[in-house]
Amino acid sequence: MSYRPSVQNVSIAGSNEKEGLYEFAVKLADGTQCRVFYHRFPEWRLTNVNRLQKTPCPVCRKDYICNCMEGFKEDFHSQLVGDQMIEKLLAE
Repeated sequence: MSYRPSVQNVSIAGSNEKEGLYEFAVKLADGTQCRVFYHRFPEWRLTNVNRLQKTPCPVCRKDYICNCMEGFKEDFHSQLVGDQMIEKLLAE
């Protein structure tokens, strides 16, 4: 896989703080928009990634539902948690 997602912007799309569930809207450098779901307890764990169907998939070029972004969970997680984007967003 030569494609590597690069997170450019993150915003909170929804949350259930009591259960530790969070939904983030992520915009990538190539213009792709995704919805990323996290579970907070006991530590941040990425549970699901969905591409919003505003542009074709950058991996398979399909303009309908595909699961290509699921293969990049580690890349999303390392950028969102490793670069402390989520903590900065929640601190605002």
